[in-house]
Amino acid sequence: MPLQYQHQVELLKDILTEHQSDCCGTVAECEQLERVIKSLMVNSNIQQDLKNVLQNIYSYSQDGKNSSELNSYITSQQNVLTQWIDDIDSFS
Repeated sequence: MPLQYQHQVELLKDILTEHQSDCCGTVAECEQLERVIKSLMVNSNIQQDLKNVLQNIYSYSQDGKNSSELNSYITSQQNVLTQWIDDIDSFS
């Protein structure tokens, strides 16, 4: 059963919040971010501003997934993680 829009946004925010607060994550979480974002991007009701944020998060997840040191990568992205979480809150 596919997740509803609001559940997808909450899942996205939860993963980003975990990365932001714990300064660590897993490749599986990066892959989950990618799957959720792909699903959200095909939603015609998504505002263009949110699509821009989603594209940035998608790039983050790809870079993280391919990083040789994922936790260091996540730590280096703390400022943007905080901004994305705030952005998601403003759109949802």
